[in-house]
Amino acid sequence: MTSPSTITMFGADWCRDCVRTKSQLDGLGIQYTYVDLVADPAAADVAREISGRTNIPVVVYPDATHHVEPSNADVEAKLRELALI
Repeated sequence: MTSPSTITMFGADWCRDCVRTKSQLDGLGIQYTYVDLVADPAAADVAREISGRTNIPVVVYPDATHHVEPSNADVEAKLRELALI
C-alpha cells in the first residue's frame, strides 16, 4: 500500500485531531498518503491492526513506527528524528 519512504495517515474529516494533524503535515510540506476512513471504512481495520486501538488519527512513519492521536509536538519530533523536516 505504501512505499518505505511514505508516511500514511488514517483519519476522518469529522475528527478534530485528524484535521489538525493533516493541517500540520500540509503546512510542513510533508508528502503523505491520506486514508479517509469515511470513504474507505474497511481501512479502519488496517488502522486498528497497526495501532491496536480504535482511536484516530493513526500516523505510520517510514521506519514502521506509528503514533495514535499524536500531538503536533509528537509529530514534529518524529519528523525531525527521521530528518524529514
